[in-house]
Amino acid sequence: MISRKTFIIVGVVILIIVNIIGLSRIGKTKNSSSGFQRFALYGISPVQSVVSKSIRSFKSVWSNYFLLISVSRENEILRKKLGVVTKEKNKYIEVAYENERLKKLLSFKQNHYFSTKAAKVIGRDMSKWFKTVIIDQGSAQGIRSGLSVVVSEGVVGQVTEVALNHSKVLLIEDRNSAVDALIQRNRARGVIKGESTDRCFLDYALLKNDIRVGDIIISSGLDGLYPKGLRIGKVTKVVRPNAGIFQDVIVTPFVDFEKLEEVLVIQTTKTKSKM
Repeated sequence: MISRKTFIIVGVVILIIVNIIGLSRIGKTKNSSSGFQRFALYGISPVQSVVSKSIRSFKSVWSNYFLLISVSRENEILRKKLGVVTKEKNKYIEVAYENERLKKLLSFKQNHYFSTKAAKVIGRDMSKWFKTVIIDQGSAQGIRSGLSVVVSEGVVGQVTEVALNHSKVLLIEDRNSAVDALIQRNRARGVIKGESTDRCFLDYALLKNDIRVGDIIISSGLDGLYPKGLRIGKVTKVVRPNAGIFQDVIVTPFVDFEKLEEVLVIQTTKTKSKM
């Protein structure tokens, strides 16, 4: 039993063959009004139209397919180029920011008589109880325990542990840190102590001393760790109790410890050359 699909295919083939024969007959004879020719034109024209449309549709689909493949390849190439350009742009931006930070450190170094060693921060203690960072300079580069660490904004902390090529720095915001300090305006003394947060306290600030919000705190140099005159922070709150001998003074450091990237380790204090 012949299926319907097979019957249709055979019919189409036959019509195509008849179409070819008819067209060849038309091409060979000058008389175009014969019955056979009219039969060929009327009977085969619909099939020829369908075949022509199918061929045009196939060509269109085929062309669009290759066009899409070409566009897809071009998009992939453009995406790769854009990725390279974006990466290069980001690198240049990072270099510009780093140069800006290094300029500030260089300016600080030139304005103070210190022998310093530049270092990069390569790690930090993530615990909320300890405030320390790791720098990429150690004993092989002349770093030793007890040296003070600064940036252009002010005091950072003190080197507490030293390995061959890296060291640990205790930040002044750590509760184990202490810096002998002065109120810059009136030279009132106290000790900057950290509390492992983003603020410090000026301990042992005598009640008789005039300390105000906005006063600048600097290092006194009397602890033998930090050179005199380094900026530490600004007074942000003062509480004067009715009794006792000390007042409570809260200080916000000038250094943003969360953004530390490059620091200077003070190795020795230079003497100013005479002209």
